[in-house]
Amino acid sequence: MPAALAALALLPSCSGTAPTDAPPKQAMANAVVTIDTGAAKHVFKVEVARTPAQQQQGLMFRTAIPADAGMLFSPYPAEGGGPREASFWMKDTPSPLDIIFIRADGTIAHIAENTVPFSTDPVRSGEPVAAVLEINGGKAAELGISPGDKVSW
Repeated sequence: MPAALAALALLPSCSGTAPTDAPPKQAMANAVVTIDTGAAKHVFKVEVARTPAQQQQGLMFRTAIPADAGMLFSPYPAEGGGPREASFWMKDTPSPLDIIFIRADGTIAHIAENTVPFSTDPVRSGEPVAAVLEINGGKAAELGISPGDKVSW
């Protein structure tokens, strides 16, 4: 996997080898992610992509993502010095996603809403982040999730 920012451009929802609706062959850890908007707390049951292979696979080829599910990319690999600007793409990802970029302090930095399926255009965090959460496209707006909200897992 290429180093530094080039690696981040290829992380989630970006590359892989075989279509499947099942998780990648290497089992991912599961976690519960809570987003506190101040008005409500929203809970997601997510897969955690920690290894480079899991991050490269991301949610590619997934045609059905449960309403309260998603994928957490965390922590970013230690090599490279921790939080950094992230860039994702939607290659081989048939479902629109909301990509939530999370700062080291757990607050939401930026939300790329309803990303375009199969697009190779970069989706950037805009600032250094420590983690990224992908959920169904449109879900952030539906739940009133916005930059500054607190994310914990």
